Amino acid sequence: MPKRRKRLRRTRRIALAVLLVLLVPLLTAETALRINYTGDPADGTYTRNRDAIWLGHAWVDGRKKDTDLTTLARDLRTTGIRDLYVHTGPMEHDGTLPKSLYPRARWLVDAVHRELPGVRVQAFLGDVLATESPDGMRLEKAATRAAVVDSARQVLDVGYDGVHLDLEPLHSGDRNYLTLLDDVRAVTRARDAQLSVAAHQIDPLPGFHSFWGTVAGHPKWWSQAFFGQVARRVDQIAVMSYDTMQPLESLYGGYVAQQTALALEATPPTTHLLMGLPFYHENRFGHWNHAETVAAAVRGVRLGLSRTDADRERFGVAAYIDFAATEEDWASYRDGWVR
Repeated sequence: MPKRRKRLRRTRRIALAVLLVLLVPLLTAETALRINYTGDPADGTYTRNRDAIWLGHAWVDGRKKDTDLTTLARDLRTTGIRDLYVHTGPMEHDGTLPKSLYPRARWLVDAVHRELPGVRVQAFLGDVLATESPDGMRLEKAATRAAVVDSARQVLDVGYDGVHLDLEPLHSGDRNYLTLLDDVRAVTRARDAQLSVAAHQIDPLPGFHSFWGTVAGHPKWWSQAFFGQVARRVDQIAVMSYDTMQPLESLYGGYVAQQTALALEATPPTTHLLMGLPFYHENRFGHWNHAETVAAAVRGVRLGLSRTDADRERFGVAAYIDFAATEEDWASYRDGWVR
């Protein structure tokens, strides 16, 4: 009996030690995020009129009409939005893009240019990468990368002002992705068009993507160095600063402030940096609707900007996504950022 009690006590001590090893770093990190959300943003940390919004596929497949465009134009005139990332894909896994997916693209581009002079329309092209499953696009194949480049030419021929790539899940350090960006940018530069990308979040702790990849099988984050390598190859980089797993609004806002600072440090001033705003509403592990609010994101962006590079000119926010946005989302963006 005494031996059994000793074993039980030893087991409890080991379990407590393991729990502390896991909880202490987590609680320390969350406390740091809460502190990061305190203070007042600097004066002048508002829109530079360089914001963006992701738009759904309905704008190019025939579902949206002239009346919809009139409403969109009216709403955007009171914002700082100057780039529209319009879902035009998805591309096939081999990198090709069926023209049947975007029969109304020319109508949209012409209408936006007419109704919203100075606003650019970029083709949002995405696909799932075969990085964590056997199915998806394989960037290690030269033929696939070449097909993506051809898809970029294809949408620019329609009249788009740029190409916006969103390939996920994209692991930190992917040299094939960097090669693809170099090849696509050669095309966009020759057409005087934009190349923009949707970017993963940056390691909240050094090397965290490697740790999380080992534990969860999904690295999720990029190293700050890799983020910088991507940023130097594009005209615009938009951080998907949502789906953060943060359970409280203050922790989410502190996380966005941290991500903004890390992104500013890695992005050259010649590249246009945008921080994502969650204009959608879900409740699941990874995204809690009560925590990931537009108001918290905007305040976090302003705090990170204030502390790192308050006068950065090529900077903005990007709203994801138009069809899920509420009036409250728009009001939080206007009141907190546009002013």
